[in-house]
Amino acid sequence: MRILFLPIDNRPVCYQLPKMIAEIHNGIQLVIPPKEYLGDLTKSADKEKLLNWFSENLTNDTNAVIISLDTIAYGGLIPSRRSTDSYDTIKKGLDKLKSILENSNAKVYAFSSIMRISNNNINIEEKEYWNLYGEKIFKYSFEKDKFGTSKTDVPQDVLNDYLETRDRNFKINKLYLEWQKEGLFEKLIFSKDDCTEYGLNVGEARQLEKMGGFTKTGADEIPLTLLASAVNEPLKAVIIFNEPNSRNLISNYEDISIENSVKGQLELAGCKITTTEDADIVLYVNNFEGHQGEIVMNRKTRLYSGTWEEPNKPYIIADVRNANGSDNNLIEQILKTGISDLFYGYSGWNTSANTLGSLICAMKFLYAAKKSNQYNKIAFKHLQAIRFLDDWAYQANVRQEIKQPDINTITEAMQPYENAIRKLMDIEFTAKYTFPWNRLFEVEIELT
Repeated sequence: MRILFLPIDNRPVCYQLPKMIAEIHNGIQLVIPPKEYLGDLTKSADKEKLLNWFSENLTNDTNAVIISLDTIAYGGLIPSRRSTDSYDTIKKGLDKLKSILENSNAKVYAFSSIMRISNNNINIEEKEYWNLYGEKIFKYSFEKDKFGTSKTDVPQDVLNDYLETRDRNFKINKLYLEWQKEGLFEKLIFSKDDCTEYGLNVGEARQLEKMGGFTKTGADEIPLTLLASAVNEPLKAVIIFNEPNSRNLISNYEDISIENSVKGQLELAGCKITTTEDADIVLYVNNFEGHQGEIVMNRKTRLYSGTWEEPNKPYIIADVRNANGSDNNLIEQILKTGISDLFYGYSGWNTSANTLGSLICAMKFLYAAKKSNQYNKIAFKHLQAIRFLDDWAYQANVRQEIKQPDINTITEAMQPYENAIRKLMDIEFTAKYTFPWNRLFEVEIELT
């Protein structure tokens, strides 16, 4: 199977992670553009080079295309909030993409973001004025959607610019809906990134749904969910919550319960939810009581207090006790108990949707690979070693100890965690660390 994959940007979870997942299955070829074509925190993607890449690589033997539409439209997810290009300029580039896709027999799985509204005065990923008016614009958006009206002292020119950018992006999303009705997409998803119960973004999602669009909470994991969907391998999963009485609670940065989030992720990836007896896979969800924790924000929650035991059938663990970072108590239990060949994956990065979508994608690749005798065991061990190093060692622990992105500091601090993971995964490796966006939020880990 040959799949073309266009990421949102060049972050490790967007670029490195899908490649590592695909390597689990020797029968699947994932074709991804050169990293330098993609955008980062300050640079937009080279849209012309990416369009040329599509033309050259969308061959007759390509089975599926996974495409982050924001990358071609705006230059990436972050540029989608910053770009000053007009609707007509953006549509011109998208029309070129449409023409390329129409001349292919490959199934097209696409997603586009509904522009988020960040509830803070941090402009690192937003327009420059966000450092002065971000919280006020969020409040305006929340009240406007909830009550139909809102008063604000945000300068009119700033508010107009923000609303015009929103309107432009919304028109682009409606354009994609037209293309979907023409049959261009096998599957099209509109993502609700960092959302709450009310907001202009939530209102846009409701409108898109009324017009026949499919919306989903999340963002970075959606290309992976689409990738899982493209792998047509029937799989039945049973869900077990570590805190069953709290499965109706809502995670940070999301607008649906953790139970509905889990079910939605499985179904979108092409998995059937069933009972324990019939299941091919057990999905353990290490969910939270009261509220979801967030380690870097010092928002604590009660950690796992049970005794971990491996089940007698293949299983995966979605660690969503915290937003971004493992539950140290659960990892301690896993390290004590160890893992067997029934272990099909662990994840605990960023939002609950991020964790679930990437974990389920890897699970589906692993299941399909074993079933067809095309399993690359070393690739799986490397993938899981990096998840433990990133989600547990770094995000839940080392990140709290370091003050700035420094390679020597992180390399030294990660040593004891590396030793624990080598033993757990039964693998030898040398780890190399970089901070690709020169900030502490994400780290890129390469194993040799």
